[in-house]
Amino acid sequence: MVETGSNGHSSQPPRIGVYVCQCGTNIAGTVDVEKVTAHASRLPNVTIAKTYTYMCSDPGQALIKQDIQEHGLNRIVVASCSPLMHESTFRAACLEAGLNPYLFQMTNIREHVAWVHTNQPELATRKAIDLVSAAVERVAGHQPIEPRYSDVTQSALVVGAGIAGIEAALRIANSGKHVYLVEKELGIGGHMTQIYKTFPTLDCAA
Repeated sequence: MVETGSNGHSSQPPRIGVYVCQCGTNIAGTVDVEKVTAHASRLPNVTIAKTYTYMCSDPGQALIKQDIQEHGLNRIVVASCSPLMHESTFRAACLEAGLNPYLFQMTNIREHVAWVHTNQPELATRKAIDLVSAAVERVAGHQPIEPRYSDVTQSALVVGAGIAGIEAALRIANSGKHVYLVEKELGIGGHMTQIYKTFPTLDCAA
């Protein structure tokens, strides 16, 4: 198991870098990325704001890493696609540049903006500006955290010893884990024990 714990408050004032991804035409075809970037550059604590064709590409990541080192950035915001796809990518880039990866905030202006406002570029741009502004405000309050590792007892608790519970317990046990199977009734089997025989084999349900 991995936990995260704070390593204390940062003594440096926020120096935020904002990066607006064009994602080819996926974002830039609907959102005015230049306008979003210009707005971001005027936000409090923002040191630098840029837009790039594909932020997740190697050159895009290199741009972030270079700016962290050259401009002393201590917070990063990337406005691009879903964090599910590339949050780990950008956190890794921050770490490689010497920045704690949790001093990073990602906001989704592709699925949440461009792809749902395809015929409304002005609305999409305003929404993207709002999301980027919120991300900048949030990342300013981020604190660095570090992973902590602890031993884990590989056992499982299965609540309910009906057919599903029994099956789950057996599968977990067959994988080599210790299982605690808990049932509130006097016996196991659940509703199955209330049935006389099963179709089509007419086997005894119990």
